[in-house]
Amino acid sequence: MQEEHQRKKITLKEIGIKNLCLLFGAGLVLVLASTMKIGSGKEDKKPTVNQVSATEQTDALEQYTKELENRLTSILSRVEGVGKVEVMITLKSSKEAIVNKDNPSESSDVLEQDKEGGKRQSKTTKNQEETILVGENGAQTPYVVKELEPEIAGVVVIAEGGENQKVINDITTAVEALFSVPTHKIKILKMEMK
Repeated sequence: MQEEHQRKKITLKEIGIKNLCLLFGAGLVLVLASTMKIGSGKEDKKPTVNQVSATEQTDALEQYTKELENRLTSILSRVEGVGKVEVMITLKSSKEAIVNKDNPSESSDVLEQDKEGGKRQSKTTKNQEETILVGENGAQTPYVVKELEPEIAGVVVIAEGGENQKVINDITTAVEALFSVPTHKIKILKMEMK
């Protein structure tokens, strides 16, 4: 009875290289077929939460710039000697999202020896970078670690007191402190009186 339950061990020699390659190929095709949705005929084009149209991005940048201009105008108009103020801010770039990345790596070291005593060593290293995705209502979106606000390219301030050197220095210092903009990117002008 024990003999009936013994399993026969199959060696690599009995399977053969040809059959082994066929088995490997069939497994590879199954894996690819399951990931590519063969035969669906339709591409899944659901927009993700982080995909935004160009017009929406432009509108968001304009709104962001307008908010900065309004806040700076409000602050500067309260400074002694400045008077009425108009502000224009230009941006260098748009908002940037920093996403989390996974960097898996694999390495293998194989030492082979043939019947004649020859040796062969092969080393393989595989590095890969993948964006980490999170699911939200069925949509996969990148995991955002932090968001960088747009960088300011320059600031122009038109003020009633724009001819007074003390006012010019006060405005320049305030803009430098608020936006980390170098002095040569800040221009203070005298407002024309009508």
